[in-house]
Amino acid sequence: MQKIWLDSYPAGVAHDVEPERYRSLVHLLDESFQRHAQRPFTVCMERWMNYGELDTLSSDLGAWLQSTGLPTGSRVAIMVPNVPQFPVAMAAVLRAGYTCVNVNPLYTARELRHQLRDSGAEAIIILENFAHTLEEVIEDTPVRHVVVTAMGDQLGFWYGRWITFAVRHLARMVPAYRLPLTEGRTVTRWGDALAQGAGMKLQRVDSTLDSIAFLQYTGGTTGLSKGAVLTHRNIVAAVLQAEAWFTPALGRVGDVSRTHSIAALPLYHIFALTLCLLAIRWGSHMTLVPNPRDIGKFVETLKRRPFHMLPAVNTLFNALLQHPQFRSVDFSTLCVSQAGGMAASEGTARQWQKATGCAMIEGWGMSETCAIGTNNPVTNTHFTGSIGLPLPGVDIAIKDDAGQSLPLGEAGEICIRGPNVMTGYYRQAEETRQAFTADGFMRTGDIGIMDDAGYTRIVDRKKDMILVSGFNVFPNELENVVSMCPGVVECAAVGVPDEKQGEAIKLFVVKANASLTEEEVAAYCADNLTGYKRPKYIEFRDDLPKTNVGKILRRELRSGR
Repeated sequence: MQKIWLDSYPAGVAHDVEPERYRSLVHLLDESFQRHAQRPFTVCMERWMNYGELDTLSSDLGAWLQSTGLPTGSRVAIMVPNVPQFPVAMAAVLRAGYTCVNVNPLYTARELRHQLRDSGAEAIIILENFAHTLEEVIEDTPVRHVVVTAMGDQLGFWYGRWITFAVRHLARMVPAYRLPLTEGRTVTRWGDALAQGAGMKLQRVDSTLDSIAFLQYTGGTTGLSKGAVLTHRNIVAAVLQAEAWFTPALGRVGDVSRTHSIAALPLYHIFALTLCLLAIRWGSHMTLVPNPRDIGKFVETLKRRPFHMLPAVNTLFNALLQHPQFRSVDFSTLCVSQAGGMAASEGTARQWQKATGCAMIEGWGMSETCAIGTNNPVTNTHFTGSIGLPLPGVDIAIKDDAGQSLPLGEAGEICIRGPNVMTGYYRQAEETRQAFTADGFMRTGDIGIMDDAGYTRIVDRKKDMILVSGFNVFPNELENVVSMCPGVVECAAVGVPDEKQGEAIKLFVVKANASLTEEEVAAYCADNLTGYKRPKYIEFRDDLPKTNVGKILRRELRSGR
């Protein structure tokens, strides 16, 4: 297949990557820890951790995990937000020869039970704030070893103790729990596991590029979530692809190891996880933001020191823009405003560039592709509305339902192939078979169009398409148009049953201006949308239901929640 997009690459960006330069992801980690031992890695609540400390702590925790008798390849769940314990736990699990199972800390008991049982996780590292959820389900899971950490465990002796006290007793954010110690189960405090592991030696495990590094569970917004099997090769390839793509934007930083990134998106999510591993590859540092929903504190964090990379989803960019103190942040060093995880709206992108002077760069990827797929050139000076070009080593094809590639300019399912693409869904042979075409491309469920320069534009998700009187209507298009309406903060469009049209469009709107009326929104739609694309119903909401990373849950809106 001719890769027409390569002619549109920025100067100096490689056309492919070589994950074989590393024996495994562990090889990449070890090399970085040794090379950058004295350099800072993370700062959280103004407490720093350097690469040398990450090396020591993860080695100690890894040795402790090995001492439990877990065989090589065992799955270890990590249910921790953006605090220093997350990267320590991730590195420990990988270096000990195990597989990371990232878990959303806000999961319900039902969701947690499914993921622990489906993955076969025999150990879990969990923040105590969420231990009560584990208590509800642990007897119905294969978990035999639990490591419980507190919010302040890696924030210094006195300050850490104060933070833990405040979280437990002042904010009352740690519900009471009791994890049963049935035969063969252990429950160990974070500090005790580290102390015990410090007296042991981490045994080297010969993980290969084909070993499983992560079981990355999909969002599960429809039905039960599935575990995407991501190998060491997949992850290493994704890190090298991200490095090749982002480096051109950081020329004015000079040495990329001096890059400062903001980690506000949760590290258990594939988008932030891949960028975290890119930071490790570079030896650069990140600010960890445990709760980006507290926009006021987030803005104060942004004021503390210059930053160069800010990855976010559209809703987070939008929330920042609405905060009254946001424009007092110094954006003079910002090189990359990376949008992903959901469609970026033109309205938000225009406001962002006006406020920061930095163009919002939209990309596209999935858990199944290590967040890597396509991206606009990071040297762009304006928002394009497309998801950009396939990254180095990635092939994109637009296919019909039969798996046949379509001509340029025709809408079809975006299919992807590359070293970053998962090997399949964990213990889901039929789901895996259905996910891939005969020629090895993975079906994504996104409908898109590629132009003659290799840029792809997403029309929408297959499942979200609305059929109005036989016409296909794509919510993304409507939402992008309505986002430009004066007085609209954000919006979402869904299809609802209609006797005459089959489906009618219902639009949910969050106001920026309290005086905005339904008639004004309807008039704007009439001016900017053809007849069958106009909403029949308009409903104002104070907010819209979202996942923990800010993706709007259209399914909940359709069900009336």
